[in-house]
Order: sequence, then structure tokens, then C-alpha cells
Amino acid sequence: MTRKMGYHWHLRRLMADRDMFQTSELVPLLAERGVHLSREQVYRLVTQPPQRMSMDTLVALCDILDCGVGDLIEPVPVTREVPKAAEQGGQVRRAPPVRPATIRRPHGGAERRPTDRQ
Repeated sequence: MTRKMGYHWHLRRLMADRDMFQTSELVPLLAERGVHLSREQVYRLVTQPPQRMSMDTLVALCDILDCGVGDLIEPVPVTREVPKAAEQGGQVRRAPPVRPATIRRPHGGAERRPTDRQ
């Protein structure tokens, strides 16, 4: 079995601890630190755990909120273990057998080309 790791994203909680309740409050603070994100991007950053993030954005958030990376991101093991392909149901999934291609002429026989006679 493969063990999978996940994480908890605590940006919203850290903002609330510092009396920041509007996601739009982050936009100018990030811009002061050279990170230019739209209001929509900041909203998604606050409300959803990001899958990817630039280091500049992460460092700017840590500076704005006066916290460390470990305060923003908490790694956690996923409780559901993912089975490997060979362990699924005790059977190994195999590719379908390969059949050679058969090329056939269309019905009606071979077409004849007119000969070039003068």
C-alpha cells in the first residue's frame, strides 16, 4: 500500500487572528511585496488550498501575517491508503491482446484504370 500525504491550509484562520476578514485586504499588501495577484486569485488562495504556489507568494504571505511556513501549511497523512496496481483485487490488470490489422479491398473488385491509348 502507498501512503499518501496531504495538508491543511490555514491562511483564512491566520488572517482572522489578525482581524483581516476581507480577502481583498491582501491584494495591496501582496503588491507592496512585489506579488501582483487579482482579487479573484487572492480569493481562491484564501478559500481553497492551493495546489501550486510561487515561493514569492508564500514568503510574502508569511511576512504579511508575521508567521512561518509551518503555520500556513500543516502536513497530514491521508487516512485512506491507496493500493498499488498489482494489489487491486489480487489480480494484475493486463493490456488487451494485440491483433494484427487486416486490410481488405472494398467490395466490387479492383477498379481498373483506363489505359492511355492514342
